[in-house]
Amino acid sequence: MALTITSECINCDVCEPECPNQAISMGEEFYVIDPARCTECVGHFGEPQCVQVCPVECIPVDPEHVETREQLQAKYDLLQRSALPRTSIG
Repeated sequence: MALTITSECINCDVCEPECPNQAISMGEEFYVIDPARCTECVGHFGEPQCVQVCPVECIPVDPEHVETREQLQAKYDLLQRSALPRTSIG
């Protein structure tokens, strides 16, 4: 499951740099999480780092993006492959 940031967000800026997948960015009024990039830190850490640092506990599981741990791992693997620099052959 991807995570989401609720309107209780106080824009404290602590979650964004903690995300290893760069899934968190500033939205129109408060920070948002891109569900296509959020792996709940699977592949990086044992627990979601944004949840760990949020002082107002406004980062719950997003019920609109339910994923298994295996799906989150597959998303992590895909993100890692797409982040690899291309090498020229020849």
